[in-house]
Amino acid sequence: MPKKIDPALRERAVRLVREHRPEYPSLTAASAAVARQVGVGHESVRRWVLQADIDDGTRDGVTSVEHAEIKRLKAENKRLREDVAILKAATSF
Repeated sequence: MPKKIDPALRERAVRLVREHRPEYPSLTAASAAVARQVGVGHESVRRWVLQADIDDGTRDGVTSVEHAEIKRLKAENKRLREDVAILKAATSF
């Protein structure tokens, strides 16, 4: 299971990449430099920046809020399907 990263550290890393992005030839290079500073993996930082861009509306994709809602709805759907299966089994006797 992945370790939990402090949200403040994540926000700081995203801010640093955005501030220093013009100094690097690519987002990956900027992410790698910031990742070394904050002590996390460069791919994690790059994904955080991409997700922050989606959440801010500057990039197309599923926002964090939408993703959480989809996850919640899938779990609810699974629970309801299990309830229906139990009720069907109970009424067949």
